[in-house]
Amino acid sequence: MAGGSGERFWPLSRRSRPKQFLRLADSAKTLLEQAVEAITPLFPLDAIFIATGEHLAEATRELLPHIPAANVIAEPYQRNTAGCLVLATAHLLARFGNDAARAVVAVLAADHLIADPDRYRETLRTALAVADREEVLVTLGIAPNRPETGYGYIEVSGERLDVPAAPGDIPVYASSRFHEKPDRDAATAYLATGRHLWNSGMFFWRISSFLAELSAASPQLARAVEPIAAALRDGDDKWVRSLFRDLPAVSIDYALMEKARRVLVVKSDFGWDDIGAWDALDRTMPLDGSGNVTVGDPVLVNCSGCIVVNEPGPAEQTVAVVGMDGFVVIVSGDAVLVVPKDRTQEVRAAVAELKRRGSDRL
Repeated sequence: MAGGSGERFWPLSRRSRPKQFLRLADSAKTLLEQAVEAITPLFPLDAIFIATGEHLAEATRELLPHIPAANVIAEPYQRNTAGCLVLATAHLLARFGNDAARAVVAVLAADHLIADPDRYRETLRTALAVADREEVLVTLGIAPNRPETGYGYIEVSGERLDVPAAPGDIPVYASSRFHEKPDRDAATAYLATGRHLWNSGMFFWRISSFLAELSAASPQLARAVEPIAAALRDGDDKWVRSLFRDLPAVSIDYALMEKARRVLVVKSDFGWDDIGAWDALDRTMPLDGSGNVTVGDPVLVNCSGCIVVNEPGPAEQTVAVVGMDGFVVIVSGDAVLVVPKDRTQEVRAAVAELKRRGSDRL
């Protein structure tokens, strides 16, 4: 899934270049390129599909020329992750016919950082094996290392399960409950229990299992899959667009995972970061001796714990920050953001206000 808008990374993330097209963890590769690179030893290129916004489809094909052009699924409207997966499932049914129902699908994100790719792929193999053998929905739960308020959580129940399909030493649990993003006190309590894992937003299922659970949890979404697939087979793009437009804009967590009858959780320890807001650069980029992250050669005087990004670079723009602690300063060619590091989740509020004002800097 590569259709997010990445509003919390404004002003660098824009509608035409959202965060998956930014180099936020590697100066040479975008997040989307890193995501594909991490799974290519496991999946053949023709089995990798990229779902993204219609306005980003061509840029995605140019960025990933080794992925078949037909494997870039263009979403004509924003319908959140549930709509994305309805459309992607319809594409697979249209492409592969009845054989697709038995296919096992891994739903992965284009904007996550994976610290240990080998352990990541081992974990994916476990999740795929469980999804192939069991009539279940499988997700990855990340073992938390801090009381994070920017992530959702999954509470697991009981002892680890004895799942014959699960290879290796990676534990599998039954899901008890999904929790929305908590406040600091709740996040601290979650961390102490040892039974609350970060919700990674990565899922694994046979298409038949997905459709059966979706039919029970969100019938309107499930009923749209086959008509969209039929329209795709007929080449009726106008009808595909109409059917997709009528879908509710809802997350797959709310539409399905929180209501599903049987969800298994693969506990994961491969080093994961959602890179959800600017403060994540503390975890993805090198720090100087004062704990600052600097990109684009800005001048920092008596600063500590700051993140300062000069996107145009010193030849085009000079950026200087003096006497600041724990601030984020992002300078693009046409906009500037200044925000305390502990309030970077609120950047979306600034974007919302710019939209209200009719700004063209989005």
